[in-house]
Amino acid sequence: MQLTGMLHGSKLLQFVDFPAAKVLGPEATEDEIGGLIESHGSVFVKPIFKGGVGKKGKSGLIGRAADLKTALQEKERLYFVEHRVGNVVSKAQGVTFEGAVPAEHEVYFAIGDSTRFRAPTITLTHRGGVAIEELDKKHVAEVPFEALTGLKAFVIANALTDIGAPREIISPLVQNLPKLWELFHHYGLTTLELNPIRMSPGRGGRLVPVACDFKCGFDRDDPRRERLKLPASLFAGDYSDFEHEINQLRTYQGQSDVFVINPKGTILAPTFGGGANSLVTQALGDEAIISSDFGGNPPYEKMHDVARICFKYWLAQSNVLFIIGGKSNNTDIYETFRAMADALREHFGAHGPTPLYVVIGRGGPNLVRGMGAMRDTVEALGLPYRFFGFDSAMSEVVNYALAADRWMKNGGRTQIARAMHLST
Repeated sequence: MQLTGMLHGSKLLQFVDFPAAKVLGPEATEDEIGGLIESHGSVFVKPIFKGGVGKKGKSGLIGRAADLKTALQEKERLYFVEHRVGNVVSKAQGVTFEGAVPAEHEVYFAIGDSTRFRAPTITLTHRGGVAIEELDKKHVAEVPFEALTGLKAFVIANALTDIGAPREIISPLVQNLPKLWELFHHYGLTTLELNPIRMSPGRGGRLVPVACDFKCGFDRDDPRRERLKLPASLFAGDYSDFEHEINQLRTYQGQSDVFVINPKGTILAPTFGGGANSLVTQALGDEAIISSDFGGNPPYEKMHDVARICFKYWLAQSNVLFIIGGKSNNTDIYETFRAMADALREHFGAHGPTPLYVVIGRGGPNLVRGMGAMRDTVEALGLPYRFFGFDSAMSEVVNYALAADRWMKNGGRTQIARAMHLST
C-alpha cells in the first residue's frame, strides 16, 4: 500500500505539524488557482495517481504555470494522462496545484526499515530534488537509530555535519525532521520519503523546511494506519476485478494477498505462506495464473469465499488446481481444505464441470482429515488427483504440477473431459 503526492501527503504531515507546500485538489476553482498563483508567484501542476508512481518529473508530467491560462492548459494536458514505468501503465485521475516555494537549498529525507542494519534508518542529503541513486555517496548519510528511543535531534545534527551540509540549514532540520518519526512510528508506515524539502526563508530570514513532495508506504496489517482515516479507494490502484474482489476480503485474521501474473496461465495455485509463494511463483513461471498468500489460519468462511472467487474467475481455463504450502504451525488444514472442497463442489454445481487435475502439497495440523475431505470431493467430481504430505520436498511437488499441466495440454484434458462425459 503506497501513497504519493501532496494532496494527501500534506494532510498527513499536519498530524505532526511539519510544514508543507500549499496544495489545491482537482476540484479547485479558477479563483482559487488564481489566488494561489498570486500568493506564490507560480504553481506546479501534477497528475494524481493511485498508489506509488514515480519518475513523473523525468517523464515531463509536471507542469509549471505563472498565470491562470497556463495553469488551465497544464490541467487539461495532465488530468487523464497515462504514465508508463516498465510494464506498468497508470492513468491519472485529476491534478493538484502546488504553490511554488522559493529556496536555495533542497533536502532529501527518508525513513525506512533497513535489512542491512536491522533497524529503522534515515537517509539524508542536502542535495535533494534529484534521484538519490544519482548522488555521490559522500553527500548521502544513511544512519540507523534505536526504535525504542526514536529519532533524536543529535542523529540529524551528526548526519548533516558528516556530509558537510551548510550550517544555515542544520538547525531548522534538527528541529523539524524528528517530527517525521512520530508520523512513521505512530501511524503504521513502513517507508516515508520527502523529496524535496525546500529550505524557504521565514520570519527574520531563518530557513524553514517545507515538504514539496511526499511518498509513503503502509503496513496494511497495522491497525494504527486507521487513525489517518484515509479512504480505501486511495490504494485500490488499477486492480483487476478479481484482485479487487479478493482484496475486499482482507482481514487481520487470515491474509488474502493476491496478484495476477498471467491472465492466460493454466495453473491455478492458491498458495499458503510467503516463502512458499516466492518459490512457487518463480518455479511455475508463466504457467501460473496468480501469485498468492492465503496463510494466517483463515477461518472456514474466509477461505470458502477466497476459493469461490478464484474458481469463478480462473477455473474454466485451468488445467491444474495446485494447492500448495509449507508445513504450517497454526493453520488448520482441515478447515481450509474443507472450505476449498465445498467451494469446488458448489462451483461445479452452479457452472458445470470442467476438466481439471488436482495437485496438493501441504503439512500441518489436521492434515489427514483435510486431505480426506478434499479426496472425497474430487473423487465424487470425477477428477484425477495427487496429494503430497509434509515429508515431500516442495520443489518435487511443483515439478509434478508442471508435469501434470504438460500432460493436460498434450491430450490429458481431452481424456478427462471424455471420462466426465463432457463435449470437447
